[in-house]
Amino acid sequence: MRVCVIGTGYVGLVTGVCLAHIGHQVICVDNNEEKVKLMQSGQSPIFEPGLSDLMKGVIEAGRIEFTTDLAAGVNHGEILFIAVGTPPLPTGESDTRYVEAVARGIGAHLSGYKVIVNKSTVPIGSGDWVRMLVLDGVAERQQQLVSSGGGTTTEIQVDFDVVSNPEFLREGCAVYDTFNPDRIVLGSNGQRAISLMKELYAPIVSREFAENQSLPTVPVVVTDLSSAEMVKYASNAFLATKISFINEVANICDRVGADVTQVAKGIGLDSRIGSKFLQAGIGWGGSCFPKDVSALIHTADDYGYEAQLLKAAVSVNQRQRMMALEKLQQVLKILKGKTVGLLGLTFKPDTDDMRDAPALDLIEQLHRLGTKVKAYDPLVAQSGMRHGLSNVLVETDAERLADGCDALVLVTDWQQFRDLDYTKMASLMNHPVMIDGRNFLDQEVLESAGFRYVGIGRCG
Repeated sequence: MRVCVIGTGYVGLVTGVCLAHIGHQVICVDNNEEKVKLMQSGQSPIFEPGLSDLMKGVIEAGRIEFTTDLAAGVNHGEILFIAVGTPPLPTGESDTRYVEAVARGIGAHLSGYKVIVNKSTVPIGSGDWVRMLVLDGVAERQQQLVSSGGGTTTEIQVDFDVVSNPEFLREGCAVYDTFNPDRIVLGSNGQRAISLMKELYAPIVSREFAENQSLPTVPVVVTDLSSAEMVKYASNAFLATKISFINEVANICDRVGADVTQVAKGIGLDSRIGSKFLQAGIGWGGSCFPKDVSALIHTADDYGYEAQLLKAAVSVNQRQRMMALEKLQQVLKILKGKTVGLLGLTFKPDTDDMRDAPALDLIEQLHRLGTKVKAYDPLVAQSGMRHGLSNVLVETDAERLADGCDALVLVTDWQQFRDLDYTKMASLMNHPVMIDGRNFLDQEVLESAGFRYVGIGRCG
């Protein structure tokens, strides 16, 4: 099938490349010329495991193109994905100006039947709003034709359906998640559109490209537009709340002498609860959870409902980010004049994304207290990123990080951090203290290497 993906961020680029990989003919559109040139040369503008190799393969196969020409993309695609960013505004609501611009732009070039897919995370009710904007774009185009022709002209006829197709991609696992989804959600009132979307995803639904092809077919959930939009928000809000819950339990464990890792194991074996997202730590961040929970709270406020549980989840998360700071103060007492090293900066491993990363809040507070902050992150060290890190000395390896530190804080659970030479690192420190902000490291290994180990919600 012929596909156009408008917007080449994490969601758009992964979606376009993966759809090309399963056999579709894809054009990706972005208004950033430098970014498009980079992609045309075969380079990915984002770090995502497996994406670069996949991208090179579909470019060589001639199944994907990159352009700034929206008209070319709209004319090409039977299915048009809107995958532009919807960043949070200070009020908590989503900034939908980019979606609006794209929808109007689609209307300006629309011809023949098209399926217009909201892949961006948009406020509930945006399906009808996008339809209105597309028609506005058509009307503006009609007016321009009238004006340029000096009189009336034949009315432009358009035929399209809007589909909500929320994404559930985890950064660092986005390619895997595309080919191995838990479900595919399709929201629309148009049966023709639903049929085309099912055809588009058929190789994924049948698990033709899955890691385990023997699994049952992927469930396809067909809903109305608003329900599909709500599925996305409700999913992320639930997961964020689950993390805040176990962090609240961890803080109680700290006070009563229990070990939250054992508690999480015990409750996670309950089939009604499950073990995922029960890892206590210093809170959630990134581009999805904070934005989506805030947007759902704002939507509830718009309709006269106070989402108290969601507001509490946000409050617990903000407090949790300071747990590492509290533990540093408990161990080192005065932080002024001390040097603290952060192991990891990104909000999660296997990504270079630092949007709303807990590390940024920790850096800000440590700097405020007069602490010298050093950091090492595998990707940040390689890329040279420095946004938000003006008060941080970014080191190129873990041993340089440890040298001269009074304590280390494990902020991001990168897998390679399990295998560092902690004995050597301890010998380089003024005080070998490890605050494990993700309960990720082996306490016995750290203590045998000479560290004083402090976890989150762990006794001993």
